Amino acid sequence: MSEQKRYTGSCLCGGLRYEIRGEIGDIVQCHCQRCRKANGSAFATNAPIRKADFHIVQGEHLLKKFQSSETTQRCFCSDCGSPIISIKTDTPDLYRLRIDTLDTPLQQKPTQHIFVASKAEWDSICDGLPQYNERP
Repeated sequence: MSEQKRYTGSCLCGGLRYEIRGEIGDIVQCHCQRCRKANGSAFATNAPIRKADFHIVQGEHLLKKFQSSETTQRCFCSDCGSPIISIKTDTPDLYRLRIDTLDTPLQQKPTQHIFVASKAEWDSICDGLPQYNERP
């Protein structure tokens, strides 16, 4: 029997801490305008995780939700503003984890760039990963 994967993560201020007891899906770099605005950067680095595998172990009261579109809620620490997960209505059993909030080292690498048609005009994608104008 294989050992269950376990990852830990936190927000910038450390008030909110979580565990993932399961697999982390393919890492995707999203260049859509909403992700760029929500993260204050050229792209958001996300990966799907099973909702049942995500557990807040400290500071649950700090997790706030913002309805950024009809289908997406963005969840963040209300003290420091760190984005933690997003919830999409079309994938109710999954969260999209903001990978950079992990404290556990991750061996996985990004697999693709999505929404490159709306990427920041000043950004250059300089790797060989597949690029998609929207979500493939």
